[in-house]
Amino acid sequence: MVRPPAKELTLRELEVMHVFWKAGELAATEARDKLAAVGVDRAYVTVANLVRLLVDKGFLESANDERPFRYRPVRTFDEVSGNLVGDLLKRVFRGSREQLLVKVLDSRKKLSAKERALLEQILKEQNE
Repeated sequence: MVRPPAKELTLRELEVMHVFWKAGELAATEARDKLAAVGVDRAYVTVANLVRLLVDKGFLESANDERPFRYRPVRTFDEVSGNLVGDLLKRVFRGSREQLLVKVLDSRKKLSAKERALLEQILKEQNE
């Protein structure tokens, strides 16, 4: 029996998506070069296969019909990250935002002034 293709992103697919979210439209070679520039060294064939998988999953789309093929994101970072956090909340914390918040804020590392200000702003907006 053949397993249906996964709709979630793997870690390597997510690395590639970050490149496309930051740069927009790219060819696979450009995406590979941008990954290498931040210390993620992947063979061109690996990146090209990841791009193909991301097209198949609906995260990227072809931007042209001639070589070199260029691709652009279909789904935004906000959409994908929101879905991933929602999935984490359901699967790991069984829907408990309280447990998630406790885990995030009890990380043995104090919040920076910027993080604290952002959290206070979010809480303020929640009360309005």
